[in-house]
Amino acid sequence: MATVLAVDDSASIRQMIKVVLGPAGHTVIEAGDGAEGIAKAKNASLNLVITDLNMPVMNGLDMIKNLRTLPALTGVPILFLSTESDEGIKQQAKAAGATGWITKPFKPEQLLAVVSKLTRD
Repeated sequence: MATVLAVDDSASIRQMIKVVLGPAGHTVIEAGDGAEGIAKAKNASLNLVITDLNMPVMNGLDMIKNLRTLPALTGVPILFLSTESDEGIKQQAKAAGATGWITKPFKPEQLLAVVSKLTRD
């Protein structure tokens, strides 16, 4: 099963990700902003990063750009989970290195399906 880093300034969203992915056998590591996410990513062997866009300290786009400079994370999928659905922002996210996008609010089965697809060996 996968080790997933969930980065969101909303504790309830991080908890929801954990509630959805935990019973499926995934380990979820939580971070409250992009800077904390980078720190935790450097100290874990990750299979997937799920991040919000709008967060204090460091937003999701800047975090992705930073994560993509780390050799251990170059091939790790990064999934945006955001209320934003603007095409321009999606393009920026893709350019920064995001693998996919789910718009909040999300359906648990949708998140589980995407995580399974992205973490399949």
